[in-house]
Amino acid sequence: MASKTIYFMIHGKEEAAEFNSDDDAEDVRETFRAAAEAGSSDILKLYNTRNNLVNISPRLPENTPSTRYRLEVVAADYNKNGFLTSNSSGQPLDVTAIDQRLSALEKKVHIDNGEMPESFHELKSKVDNFKEKLENVAHLSWLGLSKDLSIGMSQPFWHKKSSPRKIETHHKRVYDRFMKFTKVHVSEEVRLELRKQSFDNWQWDDPEMLILLRQMYIDLGLISKLNIDINVLHEWLYEVYRNYNIVPFHNFKHCFMVAQMMYGLTWLIDLPSRLDTLEIFTLLTSAICHDLDHPGYNNAYQVTYLLLFYLSICLYHSCDPFTIQPIQCILATDMAKHNEILNTFKSVIPHFDFTDKEHKSVLMMVLIKVADISNEARPMAVAEPWLDCLLQEFFNQSDLEKLEGLPVAPFMDREKVSKSSSQIGFIKFVLLPLFETVGKLFPQLENAIIEPVRDALAYYTDMQRALEEEKARKDSLQEAAADSNTQGQGQGQCQGQGQGQGQGQGQGQGQGQGQDNKNGPVPPPATGSHQNQ
Repeated sequence: MASKTIYFMIHGKEEAAEFNSDDDAEDVRETFRAAAEAGSSDILKLYNTRNNLVNISPRLPENTPSTRYRLEVVAADYNKNGFLTSNSSGQPLDVTAIDQRLSALEKKVHIDNGEMPESFHELKSKVDNFKEKLENVAHLSWLGLSKDLSIGMSQPFWHKKSSPRKIETHHKRVYDRFMKFTKVHVSEEVRLELRKQSFDNWQWDDPEMLILLRQMYIDLGLISKLNIDINVLHEWLYEVYRNYNIVPFHNFKHCFMVAQMMYGLTWLIDLPSRLDTLEIFTLLTSAICHDLDHPGYNNAYQVTYLLLFYLSICLYHSCDPFTIQPIQCILATDMAKHNEILNTFKSVIPHFDFTDKEHKSVLMMVLIKVADISNEARPMAVAEPWLDCLLQEFFNQSDLEKLEGLPVAPFMDREKVSKSSSQIGFIKFVLLPLFETVGKLFPQLENAIIEPVRDALAYYTDMQRALEEEKARKDSLQEAAADSNTQGQGQGQCQGQGQGQGQGQGQGQGQGQGQDNKNGPVPPPATGSHQNQ
């Protein structure tokens, strides 16, 4: 395999790295990490001459000395340097807090001594520079230095034929990166973006999403209020990740998106002012666990996820696990219970009381349902790939059912369903009735998720209309072609019959003449007598 040379700048110095396109991705990243003199927990980013983010991978395009990439350390583990202390939860202190401390120290030293030591100015400059990098990274996925975005959606992110050994190796790699990332600080920009329904999961990889799940517990105050050990939370999140199967749709990425929507709703409708801490904890944790060990086939749920959910009890020790409602919330995501739960919720809306335990219980079930089926409330660039994943999972099941001679649900049959036809009815009769009902209690949802779902319905309706028009056009062309062939065959038959008749007449005349010749010469017609007559 031919080697490639990559030219880049780091700390103002010109560097070059040489590797093969089939080298391991981790080896390539370590090469750049060594060039930057970065620690194992530091976050690197590579930019091209247009200041766009470039993925660090063996597929990195070759360049020239005049088109050098720019390598930067955008987040660093300052614990290893000994001057950034941690709080009781194990989280690094905010860089802003360090900046404020330095400013206060600068003021005090200036008052006492009148001048600042040079080392102090250097330290303050480094803090300012690091803070600026964190705040000005254009690409929101500032944690991810290893996403191979060049793959795109043409290749699925699941691998059906992966061996157990490969899966275990992948899990270990995710765990190692996740543990490294636990030492970094998530920027304010990312934390705010995490609360939006427009959040794009396709720009984040698994270790990064684990960090963001941890951040949800931190920002909701669950760690401090429930006395959760941060290291136990890390291990629990990884175990959850490891117990999601590698299937097209009901995988860890889906788990993250449901949890992220639940987290966003919590802020949007101000649930902390309406529910207690344990109920908020239940909603978020149920969202994370709701599809654990899902096999990728409907009506085949396992009980493993219910057992694993109780592992969450070890995250706190100040409550009775049987007083919480995780099982109800998880089972509420079963679409077989959809109408029952929605009708119950509709009946209590006119007199809803946040102090009523039963009212809050049904509300929690409805909210987890909203989060579970909320993809169409997201931007189309985020939602449509998820629909592709869901249909692939449906098609996998229907293909197996056909092989086994089992009945196939029409909405799962690749020969009968399209993207648009699958969504129009689902949005009309499931999503909008649910979302609009919840919107009666929380008007804030109108612009955030209800209107985007209506836009999605219009999008798929237009798509279906275009498909039907295209089908009608093709059918018309086929009918015209068939008519043309029929007419051509008819004309051919007529011509054939005419030719046959002509041939018969010619043959008859020839035979008659032949007979006359045999009996003697045929006298010429008596033209003279005819003229006389």
